[in-house]
Amino acid sequence: MTAAILLFGFFGLLAMGFPVAIALAGSGIVFAYIDGTIPMLAIVHRMASGVDSFPLLCVPFFIMAGLLMNTSGITERIYDFAVAAVGWMRGGLAQVNVIGSVIFAGMSGTAVGDAAGLGTIEVRAMKAHGYDPKFAVGITAASSMLGPLLPPSLPLVIYGVSANASIGQLFAAGIVPGLLLATCLMSMVYYYARVRGYGADAKFRLSEMFRTFLRGALPLATPIIIIGGMRAGAFTPTEGAICAVAWALLLGLFVFRTLGWKAIAKVSFETVEITATILIIVAGSEIFGWLLTTTRASEMVVGWVLALTEQKWLILLLANIFLLLVGLAIEPLPAILILTPIMLPIMETIGVDPVHFGLIMVL
Repeated sequence: MTAAILLFGFFGLLAMGFPVAIALAGSGIVFAYIDGTIPMLAIVHRMASGVDSFPLLCVPFFIMAGLLMNTSGITERIYDFAVAAVGWMRGGLAQVNVIGSVIFAGMSGTAVGDAAGLGTIEVRAMKAHGYDPKFAVGITAASSMLGPLLPPSLPLVIYGVSANASIGQLFAAGIVPGLLLATCLMSMVYYYARVRGYGADAKFRLSEMFRTFLRGALPLATPIIIIGGMRAGAFTPTEGAICAVAWALLLGLFVFRTLGWKAIAKVSFETVEITATILIIVAGSEIFGWLLTTTRASEMVVGWVLALTEQKWLILLLANIFLLLVGLAIEPLPAILILTPIMLPIMETIGVDPVHFGLIMVL
């Protein structure tokens, strides 16, 4: 009964139009007030402890690194290289869309950062070359999903903090699924290009590829620096995020000189705004997850699921369908924070590794 009050309170506040963070924290506070045995000071303490996490320090730095890359014009250099590399293929600019996202995923770590950076350039170019606007927007949205899978990934960081899983292992686990998804997207683009008569959008010239590579060599080195440094043990994911910001500042201020102090100030304010939104949600979800544990709601959910079936493949299939439906209604980061305390115990009970489930949940 107590767990039902908590869950109905949360969904009730969401249905009334409250932001996710307020719904999470508000339902917890209302539940604590009705229960009467939980001091309000404990609620405040849980909110503070939820954001008092070293791995969460990488959140503002990855956000800032992506914004700096967009502001300093580095995305255009990446786009030019992608055009020279795969623009000669059938459906050239759509293939460029996918390859550009693979490269930019190693810098921004978010789908929104990819869509806002390379996406605006790609959609405009595809429309100019006669592509159907719906197709251009569709492939841009789909390819931007490589950002949360390929390291460094902000959603994987949030999941790692929520599930107490290794962020380094999550980053490593995201590489193969990310590249597999990119390959599937490129195959789909080739199919649609044949059906709709889209041809190549650039001629293959080795000299042009070499020129654009040299022009974008330093930005293209960003994923290598971040991922290589983490795999080599030179720094943690949090320190890697700081290195990404330092590298973006170095390129924008001193190498390309496309970044001014006003632009840096604007990026800083945007970073603070986005980070504050995320951390408020994290703080609210900490209360919600803690109360779910204390009311043993997670154990009840595990019991309900296992009463239906104990087949691992069927439970995973149901979990994927459920996550797909949730993703239609709730933003990824709140959904991860809300559902991890509920779904992870089920997965651990049937023997699914938390890192494996993290990739399923993020995708």
